[in-house]
Amino acid sequence: MPLDDTLIALADDTRRSILRRLASGEARVTEVAEPFGISLNSVSKHIRLLERAGLVRRRVSGRDHFLSLEPGPFDELTRWMQSTRAFWSSRLDNLEAALRTEDAIEKARKPSPSPKKRRSK
Repeated sequence: MPLDDTLIALADDTRRSILRRLASGEARVTEVAEPFGISLNSVSKHIRLLERAGLVRRRVSGRDHFLSLEPGPFDELTRWMQSTRAFWSSRLDNLEAALRTEDAIEKARKPSPSPKKRRSK
């Protein structure tokens, strides 16, 4: 389920933009919301989804809420992507080998054209 939450969180461009901003360092919620043409309430909903996915951590200091990037879920996502890539690479390599073998068998079955004899003059 955590991987699903991570993928869902990353599926939205606004949330990816928030994560890009936080990659450069901690920021207040209002600073994160500033570049978006949507309400603070809407940005807060995106932030809550990122928090549920474990991608963002909130620190409260008085009335200020500071957000920072939490890299842990990215590590899990990276491991999943690498294992998925390894699985499919192996499967595709096997498919390529089978197709090459099939092509070689087909080529061996076809009679080769006889070389043209030269006419002597």
